[in-house]
Amino acid sequence: MLRWFKTYTDHFISKLIKNLIFCLIIFLVACAGAPVQEMSDARQAVRSAEAARADYHSPIQFLEARQLLEQAQNQLERGNYSEAKRLALSAREEAILAREKAETAFVP
Repeated sequence: MLRWFKTYTDHFISKLIKNLIFCLIIFLVACAGAPVQEMSDARQAVRSAEAARADYHSPIQFLEARQLLEQAQNQLERGNYSEAKRLALSAREEAILAREKAETAFVP
């Protein structure tokens, strides 16, 4: 009887540890979280480019930045955070390039 109890207890503890490790991994992955800062930076860069009239002076890059930002938002809403982050970073880069091009083209 004691041997059966020990075997059962060992099996139970082994399963419990495996489940706890699995839950911990899921928790850590979930804590990676949404790319809030990257999305905010991308939005700000697009607004800055728009203020510099990049839509007029650099329309292709400005449109690309807005489309990338929209795609990032869609991925964010789907919970695909790594893709959302990648797209947001690309949107920010495009918006910065569009703004810089617009600022050099601007003649007062």
